[in-house]
Amino acid sequence: MRKIILIPILLILFAACTKEVEIDIPGYEEQIVIDGQIETDFPPIVLISTSQDIYAPTNLDAFLGAFVSGATVTVSDGTTSVQLIELCTDNLPAGTEPFVAEMLGIPEEELANLHLCAYTSFDPAIFGEVGKTYALSVTLNGNTYTAETKIEEPVELNEVFWRPDGELTTHGYSWANLSDPPGQYDAYKWEVKRINIDPTTGEERDPNFEENFSPVFDDEFFDGLTFDFAYDNPFTYDDGPDEYAGLFPLGDTIVIKFSKMDAAVYEFMEKKYTQLATAGNPFATPTNIPSNISGGALGVWAGYSPTYDTLACQP
Repeated sequence: MRKIILIPILLILFAACTKEVEIDIPGYEEQIVIDGQIETDFPPIVLISTSQDIYAPTNLDAFLGAFVSGATVTVSDGTTSVQLIELCTDNLPAGTEPFVAEMLGIPEEELANLHLCAYTSFDPAIFGEVGKTYALSVTLNGNTYTAETKIEEPVELNEVFWRPDGELTTHGYSWANLSDPPGQYDAYKWEVKRINIDPTTGEERDPNFEENFSPVFDDEFFDGLTFDFAYDNPFTYDDGPDEYAGLFPLGDTIVIKFSKMDAAVYEFMEKKYTQLATAGNPFATPTNIPSNISGGALGVWAGYSPTYDTLACQP
């Protein structure tokens, strides 16, 4: 009887020993976010926005309202320095729509419906060139933010080919053969778009390049090796079963954009896509995304040297 009475008493005592833990979460502090890039034969393009509170609205108006106007943005290659002009998608000079749509990755027909402003230049003197280092300077509200990026020597794919997946005969992955240069650091980005004609519109299926969930990788584990690798299809098809997800159907024609980047850009991109892939997972390791921008801003200034290959999805 004593043991029966003692058990509930002990449980009450243990429960009474719990301690309330208070966590002091720092308040939200707005920061400038810079998203800029320059690639071979293209002008620089820079978007400037403010960071958003995690509890802020996530609708389109809130997204567009975060972009910042009125900054002074310059890009220099060490010899030539050009101040970028501010362009807004709903007030573009006639004839520039296709060019801006390609740079921003937005369908041309949607540009006029958005008030999205970016900084760029149509001066070919500041278009990207392989081997050059480009310095970015952004002055806004009395503060100056700077960054540098290099357009590395590109590495071309030896071969691209389509291979059916497993027992399937009508769907497969896009494959490539790469010879990684030995004894140096190399980092790459894979993008793709389909250029075969959509029978419902009579136009190419994709106006812009798309990335899959993990489009960047470096040569940490394959420096100097030659090997085959595959990438899945980032596009979706309304008429296909789930087993075809990530596969290219027989008959597609795709363009592969394979870009080289420097180490700082890769570090940013790799952490960014890791965070996107694990967002909402309470068991994932928290990821801090590094930035190559000095002065207190977040974001990245990225240089790319792409090469292009066309792949017909045929055995």
